[in-house]
Amino acid sequence: MFTKIKEDLLKQQRPSKAEFHLRFFKCGKGEYGEGDQFLGVSVPDQRKIAKKYFKEVSYEDVQRLLDSKIHEHRLTGLFLLNYKFEKFPEERKKIYELWIKNTKNINNWDLIDCSAPNVVGEYLLDKDKSLLYEFAKSSNLWKKRISILSTFRFIKNNRFNDTIKIAEILVNDKHDLIHKAVGWMLREVGKKDQAVEEAFLKRYHKTMPRTMLRYAIERFSQEKREYYMKK
Repeated sequence: MFTKIKEDLLKQQRPSKAEFHLRFFKCGKGEYGEGDQFLGVSVPDQRKIAKKYFKEVSYEDVQRLLDSKIHEHRLTGLFLLNYKFEKFPEERKKIYELWIKNTKNINNWDLIDCSAPNVVGEYLLDKDKSLLYEFAKSSNLWKKRISILSTFRFIKNNRFNDTIKIAEILVNDKHDLIHKAVGWMLREVGKKDQAVEEAFLKRYHKTMPRTMLRYAIERFSQEKREYYMKK
């Protein structure tokens, strides 16, 4: 199955798109995606391939995809886990544990954003969430993004406490990808309960990174945006 998936992905490769992705995902020397490789396969095509094979593919073959240096192999592997997690609830613990074991391979923002809420967030919804706090306090950029993005599933279920607590841990982080992620999740909280979001903003809007703040207040009225942007 691993070979079939690789062949299907190879049929969809686009060299010009691969070149674009090298720049878009910051794969140059010293950048956060340094060393990543691309085929140039679109996300919809990867989803179609994952949907085609997820019922039969073994976890050993998913692991082989996640171990690959090629970005689309890893992303398709994560889509496979998403579909398996949704359709085979009896296997969710195994899927979650496989996902967590592979955090070293889930090493760009799109890989995290497409799967952390669906697998990690959903699995931990009614379980101990201490791992997310451990990740939030990590020095690893991707673990920090996993910690806040996983709470997206909690927000969808009107549970905001962990998002707010993890946002407090990350509020002074230095990396732009964390600024954007935290601001995005605060905005999602605000869609459900603006008072909860504003309670956070009233404490931190004068000191939090401007990118984080701009993402958080994107849906506010102009008057309210101007209020929060004033230091």
